[in-house]
Amino acid sequence: MSRSILGIAPALVLVPALAFAQDARTSGGMDPHAGHMMIEQQAPAAQAPPQAAPVNEKLPADAAGALDALKRSSRHGEYVDVALPGSSTKIRTWVVYPERKDKAPVVLVIHEIFGLSDWVRGVADQLAKEGFIAVAPDLISGMAPKGGGSEEVGDQGATAVIRNLKPEDAIARLNAVRDYAIKLPAASGKSATIGFCWGGSTSFSYAVAQPALNAAVVYYGTSPSDPAAYQSIKAPVLGLYGGNDNRVTSTVPTAETEMKKVGKTYEPHVFDGAGHGFLRQQMGADGANMKATQQAWPLTVEFLRKNTM
Repeated sequence: MSRSILGIAPALVLVPALAFAQDARTSGGMDPHAGHMMIEQQAPAAQAPPQAAPVNEKLPADAAGALDALKRSSRHGEYVDVALPGSSTKIRTWVVYPERKDKAPVVLVIHEIFGLSDWVRGVADQLAKEGFIAVAPDLISGMAPKGGGSEEVGDQGATAVIRNLKPEDAIARLNAVRDYAIKLPAASGKSATIGFCWGGSTSFSYAVAQPALNAAVVYYGTSPSDPAAYQSIKAPVLGLYGGNDNRVTSTVPTAETEMKKVGKTYEPHVFDGAGHGFLRQQMGADGANMKATQQAWPLTVEFLRKNTM
């Protein structure tokens, strides 16, 4: 069962480096996802490829099943290149449209430290199934050694590249993609973010920086550590965390306290027994990750609909 805490907190002051730098500070300056990446790198050599979670059309596929889920999808998905103001860089972005007769809100899907992967594209496709225009930018576009992005360096190489992405540059890229997306003919004008791991922290940080955002969802990402940041936030925030992920959950009380002070909504849920990255690795933690997924995803869809539709 999840442990839920509803706080009320309001507006934040722009502190762009905030949540992005938080992970490094909480781990003594080292990349807090390094251990997670080591597991990913060692898995192929140490054991057979992980078994995909059973297909459940009401949930996003896990990492092992994402590509097959994308192949089964009937929704229209396409890559677009979004211009970045003041730069020649184009942000490669995966856009998936819902099948509906009216205009839809936009959800920016912020990838993990592993970059724009098939799994992230699969999450975007599932959001489109729920009625949203899902827009997943490759935030390291143009930053790979040969000028590419996630596709050039792969999941493992993306980790090193993301370390060079400055907080203010990530915000600028998200702003460019949001500006593009909310002007789409099929878009309603409302927008939200959802992010995972590094992207979860980034989702919270973007809510600090973008007052026009209507909602933000944080999957197992750290909260801003500077109390001043919470003064400028406008959007309600939903937080979804693994109970066995204290590095991240230890930052929840600060967000609760500060969001309540400023009168804005912060709704954290901590799922007992689940680990970091439970939505991506649904077959892990002896069933706890799957249980967390089954609880967290409906909460996500409900929250996004409530605040954008």
